[in-house]
Amino acid sequence: MDFTWLLNIIGPGNVSLASTIALYSFVIAAGVYLGKLKIAGVSLGVTFVLFVGILMGHFGYIVNGEVLHFIREFGLILFIFSIGLQVGPGFFSSFKKGGMRLNGLAVLGIALNVAIVLCIYYLGGESNIAALIGIMSGAVTNTPGLAAAQQAAGNADAINTMSMGYAAAYPLGVCGIIGAMFLIKGIFRVKTPDEIKAIEEQNENSQLKPDIISVEVTNPLIDGKTLRQIHDIIQCEFVISRLIGEDGKVIIPVSSTQVHTGDKLYVVISTQDIERFETVIGPQIDMDWEAVHGEVVSRRILITKSEYNGVALGSLRLHTAYKLNATRVNRSGVDLLAAPGLRLQMGDRITVVGDLNDISRLADKLGNSMKRLNEPNMITIFIGILFGIIVGSINVGFGMKLGLAGGPLVVAILLSRFGYKFKLVTYTSSSASLLMRELGICLFLASVGIASGAGFAETVFNTTGMWWVIWGFIVTFLPLVIVGCIARGVYKINFLTIMGLFSGGYTDPPALAYANGSTGSDAPAVAYSTVYPLTMFLRVVAAQGLVLCLM
Repeated sequence: MDFTWLLNIIGPGNVSLASTIALYSFVIAAGVYLGKLKIAGVSLGVTFVLFVGILMGHFGYIVNGEVLHFIREFGLILFIFSIGLQVGPGFFSSFKKGGMRLNGLAVLGIALNVAIVLCIYYLGGESNIAALIGIMSGAVTNTPGLAAAQQAAGNADAINTMSMGYAAAYPLGVCGIIGAMFLIKGIFRVKTPDEIKAIEEQNENSQLKPDIISVEVTNPLIDGKTLRQIHDIIQCEFVISRLIGEDGKVIIPVSSTQVHTGDKLYVVISTQDIERFETVIGPQIDMDWEAVHGEVVSRRILITKSEYNGVALGSLRLHTAYKLNATRVNRSGVDLLAAPGLRLQMGDRITVVGDLNDISRLADKLGNSMKRLNEPNMITIFIGILFGIIVGSINVGFGMKLGLAGGPLVVAILLSRFGYKFKLVTYTSSSASLLMRELGICLFLASVGIASGAGFAETVFNTTGMWWVIWGFIVTFLPLVIVGCIARGVYKINFLTIMGLFSGGYTDPPALAYANGSTGSDAPAVAYSTVYPLTMFLRVVAAQGLVLCLM
């Protein structure tokens, strides 16, 4: 039986469409499988796709250059864009609370990378500056920096030398970043569960997590005052969802409702404001509101109509139009106080209290359809990618650009925060977001591995290549250790944030994928997106600056 047709698909050296798809499928499947295997309790996750790609490239498997370039860049765009949508809302608040410090540490890391390269060059460790620039780009896993340097060089020999230096340093660059994470973790005896708990507590406090209490009115000074007047007196956000007066009937209070001594209130309020509320109103009491007979019920309504994306909760006029009270808004598993100025988003769940018929009318208006949320918002995704590419192609000064990774990230962050102003829905289900992110990073890693594999052995397994690998590892590892010790030892920064700082400071998606997978937290991604835009720009500037100054 003739198996030539099969060899044309799975054999090395073929660049047909079928063989290309088969090669990528095998590299990604094998890499993901091997990445799940744990050695000493540690697994590399999807990062292993890179090493399987290098192995296949070494054995002669190739992909058409233009096809490989497209798959690599498109995969990177998908990964970075999904990360931007995921962490965008937290990016701005994070920048206010600690972003300047994180960016300062990232800039210090860049300065140390350049300083080490200059020391190696001037002290005679490596006289070929083109090789060192490629090594630096590979050591910090920054492809845009390499491309910018090659464009600035314009010399074919220098371009090839940079590529080989990049290929030699890149694999250990990824390992060096993860190794630095382990070293910092060991030096400071970090326990990951404790760090995750600290991050969760910090997030709860920053979101002003609401609490639910029952209070009896005992202060005679507020007898007869309306809820609007009480708001002005206490000066904090709270919602009274139900009230029982002297007649024992349960009512849904509005801003004009008067409160009297002896009334019992069902209150949703931020935890830190409870003491102030009790001081003005009265003490907490134990009361089972579910056992109180009445026509008042509590239900959650899911927002699934795009026209309410970005609308202020107060504009729904729940009191006057529906005789309902909104008490809480659940967003991505976190309860938020239902303040009138809170901007709603697709996927929010509003807890409302009132008559069942009124609740049904509001549910019809807001959508309340889980099926609608399962439909991906393709328009937003591809509009975001389109404008991301345009932004990445803009000359931001001195001939530098954010590139095909930096541009989509910046646009995704802005869309996730301000997209509602342009009627763009940025909600994406967790499963859809994870699929887009993992598919993107796998395509990117497979492409880099296959491209680097062909000349990898010849470059690395000789004296010159050995020193390239050594220099690359030093450029990768030493600045991270210094920055990590400062971040943890001096500023007491959470270890999960440090992992994101390392990944974003080196613009390294595989390291971020490892950090996210090993912690199960979004904290590394928030730190990554905080430092990534500035870091990407400075990485490009540094690589081009070395070319312009030393070549």
